[in-house]
Order: sequence, then C-alpha cells, then structure tokens
Amino acid sequence: MNNKGLTVLLILIALVVLLVLPQAVFIIEETEQALVLQLGQYIRTVKEPGLNFKIPFIQSVARMERRVLVADAPPTEFITLDKERLVVDSYTRWRIIDPHLFYKTVRDEHGARGRLGSVAISRLREEFARHNLWDIIGIERKPIMDTVGQHTDEIARRDFGIEVIDVRMKRVDLPVGVQEAVFARMRAERERMAMESRAEGAQESRKITAAADREVVVLLAEAEKASSILRGAGDAQAIAIYAAAFQQDPEFFAFVRSLDAYEQFLGGGTTLVFSADSELFRFLQSPHTGD
Repeated sequence: MNNKGLTVLLILIALVVLLVLPQAVFIIEETEQALVLQLGQYIRTVKEPGLNFKIPFIQSVARMERRVLVADAPPTEFITLDKERLVVDSYTRWRIIDPHLFYKTVRDEHGARGRLGSVAISRLREEFARHNLWDIIGIERKPIMDTVGQHTDEIARRDFGIEVIDVRMKRVDLPVGVQEAVFARMRAERERMAMESRAEGAQESRKITAAADREVVVLLAEAEKASSILRGAGDAQAIAIYAAAFQQDPEFFAFVRSLDAYEQFLGGGTTLVFSADSELFRFLQSPHTGD
C-alpha cells in the first residue's frame, strides 16, 4: 500500500471514529441520571456522574433529573364538610428515585406532573370533604396537607418510581359568587362580637362608677365625722382658753370680745341703730381703767 492509500485509509478511520465515538460515549452530569436502552428495551440505569459507554447506533440514552422538581396543579374547586366551596391552587415537590419504573409508567416529566396532580387532587377532595371551611384555612391546614402528601408519596413510589417530598397549597380562594355572602357573614359575626364587647364594657363601667360613687359617699361621711370631732375638740379647747382668760382678767376679756363685736358688725356694711348708753359702746365712752 502506497502512501496515498494509507492516507485515505487513515482519513476513513478518523471519519469512522468521529462518527462512532459520539454515539458510543455519553457524559452524565451531577444533576442527571439516565437509562441505557437498546432498541427501546431497558438495559441498565446510570446514576453516578461521569463518562459512560454504550453500543453506538443500537443503544440510546434517556436522561432524567436528579434534582427536586415541582408539579403545579391547575386551580381546582372543592366542597368542604359544611358545604362551602373553595378554589385551591396547589403544587407538589417530587424527585425521581426509580428511573426505570418512572420511564415505563409516565415516560417523562410532563406525564409525571399530570399523574401526580391527579393523585394529589383526588386525595385533597377526600380530605376537604371531611373538614369545615375554617378548619381547612386555620389550624387543620398543615395536618391535612401532610396527610395528602403521605398518601401521594405512597402511590407515587409504588406506581411511578417517584418520591413526593410534600404537597402544599399556594392559594385558597372562595368562588366569586360565594365571596360576598361569606364576607357578609364575617361582617355580621364581627359586629355581633363588637356589640357584646361594648355591652360588657358598659356593664363594667356602671359597676366601676357605682363602686366609685359609694366610696366617695363613705369618704365624705368619714371626713365629715372627723371634721365634726376636730371642730368640737377645737371649740372645747377655745372655750377652755376663754374661760381661763376670763378668770384671770374679766375686764380685759370683755374689752377683747367688744373689739371682736365691733369688727363683725362695723365691717358688714349693714346700718344698725343702738342706744348711746348701750353696753356695747361702754369702752368707747370712757377710757379703760382696768387694773
């Protein structure tokens, strides 16, 4: 074989390698897992990342996600135990744990979302039918969704090779035709509670006012009693002092009492007529010559 023939042969070999090698080698990323299929039949599962080989042109690779995926269910209307209607927008978080079973039953992510949505919505419908509206949007919401998630996970693992992490509600709404009636009922309930609170407040106010009035009366009576006692004691003491002063100098005591009388009737602005020889003016007519 001459050099020209060898060159052609090498070129042909290189072309064959370039054509065959991409068909024989495939790389699995860390976020992927894959199935190796031969003419559509399952051969093996590849979960570890890295370089892998297959028979070119005969075998193919079906790649799948290893990461957590989300399946959004369409907004769906449910009826509760107390016959209220709710429109619920829910979603499911899931990942593929058995690629072979997953490929056989749902084929791809689009098929998985549809099947998971059906299972979750069916279980949600059962759970909502067992609970009242206010329980669903209140304290029972998390237990209900945990129950739905566990049920969906059991079916998904067994039938689809999928692990369901959880099922959650993004939004809960009332149908448009029901919202106004529910809001009216809520307003009526709040108004009733407000009226009860006001009535209780008014009753408590009357109790406090009556107690305060009673305490005021008691305090005034006690103060008046104490005042009378003190006034009586003061008057007695004053009488005693006056009596002692009178006994010591009766003439000077009479003079002081006359001055007090002058101050009282002369400063009042009232005109009084007395006899010139009245005892009241005795100290004005002649000088006081007491001892």
